[in-house]
Amino acid sequence: MTTDPIRQLAAWLRRRDPDLAATRRAARTALVMPALFALCTQVFHAPVTGTYAAYGAFAMLLLVEFTGTVAERLRAHAALAAAWLVLVTLGTLAAHSVWSAAAVTVVVGLVVIFSGVVSSVLAGATTSLLLAFILPVSAAAPLSQLPDRLIGVVLAAGAAMIAVSSLWPRTPAPPLSAPAAEVCRAAARQLRADADHFADPAGGPTFAQCRACAQETESAARNLREAFTATPYRPTGLSTGSRALVRLVDELTWLSAILAESGPKTEDGPRGDPEPSAVRDAAAATLELAAQILESPGSAPDRLRDRAEELRRASGALEEGAVNRLPAPDGAGLDTFIDSLDVSFRAQEVAFAVLQIARNVGIAQAADRRNWLDRLLGREPESPAGPLSSARERAAAHVEPHSVWLHNSIRGAVGLGIGGALADVTGVQHSFWIMLGTLSVLRSNALNTGQNAFRALGGTVAGSVLGAVLLRLIGHDTVLLWILLPVAVLLSGILPAAVSFAAGQAAFTFTLVILFNLARPEGWSVILFRIEDIALGCAVSLVVGLLFWPRGASAAVSRALAVAYADSARYLVGAVDYAVSRGGSGPAEVSREGRRAAAAARRLDDAFRTYLAERGSKPVPLGEMTILVTGVVGLRLAAGAVLELWRRSPGVLPIEDRAAARQELSLMAQQVLRWYRGLADALAGEGPVPVPSPSDRQAIGRLVEAVRRDLYGADGRATGTGVRIIWTGDHLEAVRRLQPGIAAAAEKTWSRGRGR
Repeated sequence: MTTDPIRQLAAWLRRRDPDLAATRRAARTALVMPALFALCTQVFHAPVTGTYAAYGAFAMLLLVEFTGTVAERLRAHAALAAAWLVLVTLGTLAAHSVWSAAAVTVVVGLVVIFSGVVSSVLAGATTSLLLAFILPVSAAAPLSQLPDRLIGVVLAAGAAMIAVSSLWPRTPAPPLSAPAAEVCRAAARQLRADADHFADPAGGPTFAQCRACAQETESAARNLREAFTATPYRPTGLSTGSRALVRLVDELTWLSAILAESGPKTEDGPRGDPEPSAVRDAAAATLELAAQILESPGSAPDRLRDRAEELRRASGALEEGAVNRLPAPDGAGLDTFIDSLDVSFRAQEVAFAVLQIARNVGIAQAADRRNWLDRLLGREPESPAGPLSSARERAAAHVEPHSVWLHNSIRGAVGLGIGGALADVTGVQHSFWIMLGTLSVLRSNALNTGQNAFRALGGTVAGSVLGAVLLRLIGHDTVLLWILLPVAVLLSGILPAAVSFAAGQAAFTFTLVILFNLARPEGWSVILFRIEDIALGCAVSLVVGLLFWPRGASAAVSRALAVAYADSARYLVGAVDYAVSRGGSGPAEVSREGRRAAAAARRLDDAFRTYLAERGSKPVPLGEMTILVTGVVGLRLAAGAVLELWRRSPGVLPIEDRAAARQELSLMAQQVLRWYRGLADALAGEGPVPVPSPSDRQAIGRLVEAVRRDLYGADGRATGTGVRIIWTGDHLEAVRRLQPGIAAAAEKTWSRGRGR
């Protein structure tokens, strides 16, 4: 029994291109681009118009894929077409002088590449926009040709919009939604089992059943992480909804770590109070609804907000219940009470993490409902800032020496400028291919640039050889060339995703050989020029990559991690200082620290996904890298949890009434800050990884003594101040417990990465 080759091919393609995104783009382009080129060159006899129509269709269909409804995608394509008209005009005007061309190329390249940090719409169109400028600036022509060029762009835009709306318009589902939903469901099952166990240890789920649920959650979280690291992301291709899902990966990983600590520890562990079980049940209900929304994005968002509000109310009741069970003012039974607070603290910690998860699921759902301007400028749903303010905030976060995105922008802009100047100085006849070669191999680090240069040259040689064989066999049989053109375009779109960068480069070169010989039959000459030009472009990209930030992506991640740890630790200390004293860091200062930590986390997010997108072996193991990235999430979530805990405080005691507690918490916070600063220095290559801090039981004892006085007000009635102080100390202890795992990962990772 023979297997159908077509089915085998389809199965192979789905393994390599699971959602068929690359196949869909390639198929559209294979239909539209040759048809436009034939219409303009063979019917209208307008070769200039045909060239710009062909490359415009290639750039607007193969190099971009906008998300959203059909109407939103059409508006995005209309905006892309308008940008093409502007850039083609600017490139035509700048091309008349080599120096103006080089200078304008640097400026345009920097603006276009860096603007991608603002939104996924701009980021996803970066290569297409650069091609719109490179094409005219590398081919000086009289201004009389400008109308023909613009007509070609208009034809390409119109054809692209028709193709997007009518040819295979299906939008693929986000690849992380299903595994994230599974983590939510597993965590919900564990929370319900733990709640029933604490409420009724005898009649509820057994200790073994609770541990089995915890293992299921851990396994689901591990599967989610593996799905994230295996997804062929380009950091510039993520929408706001996708970014929310990426943050969800970190938060669900952190939640699984919290749940591993929050469940019953032994068979005969303490029985919990009703409030912690209620919080766990409310958190489980919120996670179950979040899982439904992840799998069915059309669900009503109001239900998730209602569930989150129920969880907040349960968390408030948890604190009130702890206060109502305070022992007598003489302190009898205080130590036992404080021990019992651990179960309540774990429930409070879970509640905060689940609320953050619900918020990100809501953002991912609402992102697809934004208007076109919010999409273009990257404004997050329900953000208090306007679209322009959101764009400025995102851009400002990357105007920083350690930003991988800034490095990419400067490197790409300078590389393109040098490539254009070099083409004019050397007198190469096809300078466009020098600049295109520069663009195609520049990446975020010099090492990968060298690898891509090698693959680009290898692919170009292979494509040129195939083209030479083709021309040798068929000569100038244009009918056969027209037949082969859509096949070559299809392969040039599928092979980079399904096989390799080099295979895609070979198919692209093969396409260009056919295209050039249809427009101007040149035989071997076009092949020789193509090899010469791409070699110069690769050389330029390699030199520029070595010149600017010449370390690899793993080094970029280490610098981003160092800054993120330092900023997040400062944010946590500021939150503790504000929470306990209300006389240290003011709300505005804490907010600034929070924004700085969030900006550092965004840069780390970009650097980490750039590292994941790098082809080839990873000098830094993904397991250790994941531990380090998740540690930053833990610090920021702990700071946010402390602020949330104290912001709902109904009253504020004078500073002197909690001086002892403030001193102990400040000492604990400063110890945390020193350790994480030392870690940041180690990640930046400025010292060894610090030894994890041991648990300071004396400090905990002093904190217990310090809160005795704060457990009651002047009227002798119980207050929540002492409970919140103890829970704040628990948050600091939680981030201290992260240190051994983070230290081991850092030591193992960077000793390998630096070859020690």
